[in-house]
Amino acid sequence: MFSFANCVRLQGMSEQQHEAAEHLVGVWSLVRSEFRTAQQQVMYPLGEDAVGQAIFTRSGHMSGQLMRRERANFASGNQLTGTPEEVQGAFHGYVAYFGRYEVDAGQGTVSTHVEGSLFPNWTGGVQLRYYQVTAEQLVLTTPPIPLGNDEITGVLTWQRVTPVA
Repeated sequence: MFSFANCVRLQGMSEQQHEAAEHLVGVWSLVRSEFRTAQQQVMYPLGEDAVGQAIFTRSGHMSGQLMRRERANFASGNQLTGTPEEVQGAFHGYVAYFGRYEVDAGQGTVSTHVEGSLFPNWTGGVQLRYYQVTAEQLVLTTPPIPLGNDEITGVLTWQRVTPVA
């Protein structure tokens, strides 16, 4: 029988890292998705009422999906025949990726080795997030992201739905 504890030992994680990874395991529902500037101005790229779900499994896999709540339907009703404007709106209103994750409890980070993403540039790379987790809440924060002459930081706040068996 395969267990998360064995997977963790094989990856060389310490007991502290194992415990931190165990706290992430579960299904999480998005509470808030925001960007903050260095001056602490808050922006909501997917709207103030964005929805999403993140899943972290004991086997070290994750999947994250976020979207603008009110996205326009394609007039044709067919995803293969959307207009360029419809396709662009759909793309800009959705974030999705999946892969294997590792926790570094000492640094307070979770790194996802992206196997697939709606944004193709992420596929094959690593997405690093700083994390804070309690029994019921997970906050994931990006490293600073350059934006023109400024920097922004993404902050995702999640609420636990259920642990993953």
